[in-house]
Amino acid sequence: MVLAIGGTLWTYFQRGGLMMVPLLLCSILALIYIIERMIAYYRIKGTTADIFSSVRESLLEGDFRQSLEVCESYAHPVASTLKSGLLRYGKSHEEIEKAMESVALHEVSKLEKGLWILATVANVAPLLGFLGTVSGMIASFDALAEVGLGNPQAVAGGISEALITTATGLAIAFPVQALYNYFTNKVSVLGLDMETSSSMLLETFSEIEEKDREDGQPKAAEEQRTAV
Repeated sequence: MVLAIGGTLWTYFQRGGLMMVPLLLCSILALIYIIERMIAYYRIKGTTADIFSSVRESLLEGDFRQSLEVCESYAHPVASTLKSGLLRYGKSHEEIEKAMESVALHEVSKLEKGLWILATVANVAPLLGFLGTVSGMIASFDALAEVGLGNPQAVAGGISEALITTATGLAIAFPVQALYNYFTNKVSVLGLDMETSSSMLLETFSEIEEKDREDGQPKAAEEQRTAV
C-alpha cells in the first residue's frame, strides 16, 4: 500500500511539470521548521501561574535565593524574564522594568525564530501552484494550435499539469498557514504572560518595600540582593 501511494505521488510529481520542484522544496523547508518549532515549544516547561506563585511566595517569605532557584528550575521564557528582574532587586523600578523588557524581547525573538519562513511558504506555495497552472494552460493551447481539436489527449497533458500544481500549492499552504497561526498565537500568549508577570513582580517588590518601611527596615531589599 505504501509503495502504491508512493508510486501515485511520484506519478503526479512527474505530471506536474517543473513547478513541482520548487513546491517540493517549499514543503520540505516548511516541514523542517514546523518540527523544529514543535520541539522548541515542547521544551518549554511549567506554567506562568506556577512559576510566578512560587517566586512570589519565596519573596514574601524573605527567601530571595529560593526565588532565584525557582526561576532557574524552569525552562520557560517567563522564568527567564522574572530572573532578570530578581537580579536587580533593590534597584529602581525603572531599571528593573527595563531589564525585564530587554530579556522579554530576547525571549520573544527566540520564540519567533523561523516563523517568517512558514509565513513565506504559506504565501508562496499557492503562487507557485498558480504559476504552474498558467504554464500548463500555455502548453495546452500550444498543443491545441498544433494538432487542433481532433486530438484531445495532446491538450490533456497541459490541463493535468495545471490542475496538479494548483492542488499541490494549496495542499502545502493550508496546513502551513494553520500551524503558523497556531505558533504565532502561542508566541503572543507567552509574550503577554511575560508582560503580566513582570508587572506583578514589580507590584510584589512594592509590597515588600512598603512592608519594610513599616517595619523600619528600608534597606532590606538591598541587603537580600547583595547577599546572593
